[in-house]
Amino acid sequence: MRVLQLHVDYVEYYPVNTEIKEAEDGITKEKKRIEESVVILMSIEKDDNDELIIKDFINEVKIYLDKIRCDSVLLYPYSHLSSNLESPQNAYNLIRKIEKELKESLGDVRVTRAPFGWTKELNLKIKGHPLAENSKAFTKKIEGVTNSNQIKQSEGDTLSSTSNALSAESSLKSFWFVLDTDGNMVPHKDYKYKKNDDNLKALLNYELLKKRTVDEQPPHVKLMRKLGIADYEPASDPGNMRFYPKGRLMKSLLEQHITKKVSQYGGMEVETPIMYDSHHPSMESYFNRFPARQYNLKSDQKELFLRFAACFGQFLMAKDFQISYKNLPLKLYELTRYSFRREKSGELVGLRRLRAFSMPDCHAFCKDMEQSKEEFMRRLELSISVIEEIGLSLSDDLEMAIRFTEEFYLNNKDFIKQICQKIKKPILVEMWKERFFYFVLKWEFNYLDNLGKASALSTDQIDIENGLRYGITFVDENGEKQNPIILHNSPSGAIERVIFALLEKSAQLMKEGKTPHLPLWLMNTQIRLIPVDKDFIPKCVEVSNYLKENNIRVDIDDRDESLSKRIREAEMEWIHYIAIIGKKEASNNIISIRDRINKSNQELTAEEIQKTIKNMVKDKPFLPINLPEFLSARPKIMM
Repeated sequence: MRVLQLHVDYVEYYPVNTEIKEAEDGITKEKKRIEESVVILMSIEKDDNDELIIKDFINEVKIYLDKIRCDSVLLYPYSHLSSNLESPQNAYNLIRKIEKELKESLGDVRVTRAPFGWTKELNLKIKGHPLAENSKAFTKKIEGVTNSNQIKQSEGDTLSSTSNALSAESSLKSFWFVLDTDGNMVPHKDYKYKKNDDNLKALLNYELLKKRTVDEQPPHVKLMRKLGIADYEPASDPGNMRFYPKGRLMKSLLEQHITKKVSQYGGMEVETPIMYDSHHPSMESYFNRFPARQYNLKSDQKELFLRFAACFGQFLMAKDFQISYKNLPLKLYELTRYSFRREKSGELVGLRRLRAFSMPDCHAFCKDMEQSKEEFMRRLELSISVIEEIGLSLSDDLEMAIRFTEEFYLNNKDFIKQICQKIKKPILVEMWKERFFYFVLKWEFNYLDNLGKASALSTDQIDIENGLRYGITFVDENGEKQNPIILHNSPSGAIERVIFALLEKSAQLMKEGKTPHLPLWLMNTQIRLIPVDKDFIPKCVEVSNYLKENNIRVDIDDRDESLSKRIREAEMEWIHYIAIIGKKEASNNIISIRDRINKSNQELTAEEIQKTIKNMVKDKPFLPINLPEFLSARPKIMM
């Protein structure tokens, strides 16, 4: 069954004439008008006469009406949403059945239905809020064989184009604990918070309240504009950002660094499509196991969706590999540009939560749980290394959360203690009595911003379902085919969210009266040369050429402005090193350097400042500056 729910100011329809021989009898040709209602355009497909499908549909209508606070529904037969239609007579009988059960279930809600099998004039006015248009698909649960592999689902797990995992995530009963540094599980109400546990307590409150919407603008939004990094794109869907040259360079450097780290770990980089068939059996099943909202589109009569992770492509690729147990763990990696999730509009703010984002995604295919746990710890090491080399501190900036089933914890207490020993700080735990998602354990590093909102960065999961779901197999020591356990790791989280965390960290420094800054290796300009007057521009060019040859990003402020203004504006751009070149510097072949972070002044040679910068950015990727070298040639991008 495929439906499109529309919240309207009004709807009018007029039955013109019968369209099919099975058209409903006894219909009066008169215009009907309904004010303030939900119009549900619905296509009945083959095999829709299933109690679970009807139940899911009614539950969805209840949830939608509750969200938008509406008490009127019009069921509107609409065959154009599907090419897999049920026979007219069966479809008519099922729509009447749904109408009856919907009336009984919704109580005071007014339920009406447009005539079946008639051509109708239709006029409506859709409201302008984010939830006013909502498409869904409900399909019979998978049974039997797909691609020669059995795919099993839990009781009541029907398939819809929007993830049932989202509903489950909000309704699952969780038990919250704090895992202390000795590996003891302390109920959160009994845990004695210490002096440095403020962020841990804030993370718990954020999780318990489940309030994801943002009431005020976090400070990184002002900073990303001020520094000319990124901004909202008014001509696009909310949550799709524009990145200016500084932001694009920053993203590229992060992408290169993370990709290099994953490659050193053993990840094999691949590339996969950004859109997939919504009705591929593995996809439909996966929708209900992954808590994300996807974008849907239609092409050549095929219903597609934009990927919300790199999982699909990597899993379908691995399915076609011939894998031996000797090849495991097998590690596939892709940095998606982009992954797409249709997040709620109230949760979209700056770089914290987006609808299109760049995500480093590394999957490891393991032969059994023991190998999975060993690899899991290696990937935890990888993630700690990546996040700290980026410029965030696990001890000071991040809080870890672990989520697992009770069964997994009881069977793997020593493994959980291993994680505690590695992290060396208290960890927030969410435990479920029963498993709903495809994973049995998941962890993430969370950054708490200046509004107390938590955002997950690095993460990993132990997935026990998708090897079977996607038909991925390897040959074991006995020559038998087995399904692997899959680990889902992003060693950094979304690239955009990393920039968000770095900017929010700088905003916190400002609140504390300290100098805000970004890591030197990510700065578009690492050193700015400022000539005292135009006579010293040639000397600046000479120094600049030497620094560029040694992979230092340098620019020259040749504008016809006062020296004090040019120094002040370099400070406002957060440039680490500001070099003044005048008569003394030119005569003595030195540079007067102002270190913005340490508030110090030095006289150094070009060779000495080159060595200083290179030492600070060692082992990090390099890209040349992507703005004109002379500031007089640049457009004004800072907001």
